[in-house]
Amino acid sequence: MIRPAFCLSIIALLAACERAGHIGKPPDFTAVSDSPEHAAMFGSDLPITTERHRKADEASLWTAGRKSLLGDRRAIRRGDILTVVIEIDDEAEISNSTSRSRSGSETMGVPQLFGIPQRIDGDLPDGASMADAVSINSSGRSGGDGSVSRREELTLRVAATIMQVLPNGVLSIQGSQEVRVNFEMRELLVTGYVRPEDISRQNEITYDKIASARISYGGRGQITDVQQPRIGQQVLDVILPF
Repeated sequence: MIRPAFCLSIIALLAACERAGHIGKPPDFTAVSDSPEHAAMFGSDLPITTERHRKADEASLWTAGRKSLLGDRRAIRRGDILTVVIEIDDEAEISNSTSRSRSGSETMGVPQLFGIPQRIDGDLPDGASMADAVSINSSGRSGGDGSVSRREELTLRVAATIMQVLPNGVLSIQGSQEVRVNFEMRELLVTGYVRPEDISRQNEITYDKIASARISYGGRGQITDVQQPRIGQQVLDVILPF
């Protein structure tokens, strides 16, 4: 039977090996030849041009090709490249306050009820009396305040590749970008679905026109490793109830 301590040791060793891969050297780039974008561009369909069409284009002043003066150079096929413009400037502020108070008082006295209080007072200790038989006081108060303030600003541009043309004409795109500064790697990933008519004449599309948009901007390297808690601390955060 494998002991839990042994499993934790294996996990810690694997995590240490992953971090130790770039000790003393910057993090490695992701191989471009293994990226999905490369596979989409490598397997893109080439336009079919017959000999008759080629001769007609050579003799014509205005051609219908994408490279002509008035041709549509927007990305429309699998393997084509377009530019995704990410300009996020969101700001939200929510504030609310609630207050509630309640008070109540109930008093009941029976100074003369067929002489019963006087008869009972004789058996009670000194100072006790049935003149004020019941007295109830209650009060309650509650209050709450809440405030949310958020500000996000991000401006980026990344080239994305059309991965697939869906049957309804919608384009599935994916783009990635890696920038290495000293020993820190900055990564930008963009995926989603776009309509061909939303692509501008400059072959650009803004992030708010991307359906199911997934935008990731982060990094990996020595600084990121220092900012992350150790694997043992992460395990303790999961298993400790307090």
